[in-house]
Amino acid sequence: MSFRHHSRKIKQIKDFLASSNWVDSLEGVSFLAAGEYNENYLIAGLNKTYVFRINQGSQLGLGDRQIEYEYRVLKALASSGVTPKPVACEPYPKKIQGGVLLMEYLPGKPLDYEQDLEKAARVFARVHTASVPEGLMVQPDPVLDISRECHGLIHRYADHPLHREKEQILDYYQAVQGLAAKSGDLFENENMCLVNTEVNSGNFLIGESGAYLVDWEKAVVSCRYQDLGHFLVPTTTLWKSDHLLSQLDKTRFLEAYREAAGLDLDLEELWQKTRVLEKTILLRALSWCFMAYYEYTMTDRPIQNQDTFAKIKQYLSDIPWILRSVA
Repeated sequence: MSFRHHSRKIKQIKDFLASSNWVDSLEGVSFLAAGEYNENYLIAGLNKTYVFRINQGSQLGLGDRQIEYEYRVLKALASSGVTPKPVACEPYPKKIQGGVLLMEYLPGKPLDYEQDLEKAARVFARVHTASVPEGLMVQPDPVLDISRECHGLIHRYADHPLHREKEQILDYYQAVQGLAAKSGDLFENENMCLVNTEVNSGNFLIGESGAYLVDWEKAVVSCRYQDLGHFLVPTTTLWKSDHLLSQLDKTRFLEAYREAAGLDLDLEELWQKTRVLEKTILLRALSWCFMAYYEYTMTDRPIQNQDTFAKIKQYLSDIPWILRSVA
């Protein structure tokens, strides 16, 4: 995004905050970061720093209700101590395109897989033991629910140019459908909890004051193994880093999580259920990359990140290797 774009947005944010009374004594506004569906700006108040989030799309199909959804999730997690506390949201702000959300700013650096696995495990444990509010999207059968979502992503654009890659992903989709049939009873009696579903290293903040998980736009109510499996797969660890987790790393993480969450569950069962979701999350990662490739190359996508596009092309260029990684 251009300097001119950010300058225009900063002026719009200043005008909005001046009339909203969300921040006492606004000291400054600066661009912070942009994801695939949101832009984030740093807001300096008199005694506190905030993040001002502008939504540009919904992965959950919520349209202009997306920002309110994320706000409700953050309110539910406010007492966990490992997520940003929300301040206010407005789905229809004047003179700003997209809903907006103000939340506290949390300092920190991205997660380091070599040093921070136990910290990540403790963050997940705090999140997964938080109270679950009503009215959020629920995925009671995670394998089947995710594979249905993937089917929609794969078939979203009928004129998609990558025919070979589509066939490869569809073949794996059929394999995951078989996995869903075999594992349906596996998660039947699981307690439902809030799961983030987008747990790459860049969405963790590790600082002196603690470890945090941010970016809650795609949170759903499901079983804990969605987050655990997502955290461990190579499409996640390679997304913002060049790290692959060894089996020893994965075991260390799951042991730390089991202890922090106080699970009455042996490690073998924890491994088994997490492994099923690892395989399922790979389908979701490839399906999203396939869909996003079209949007990056064939549409006027509102937010484009060239690092993300490079990673999309990398994953789609070697689908067999990715699938072998959790075979």
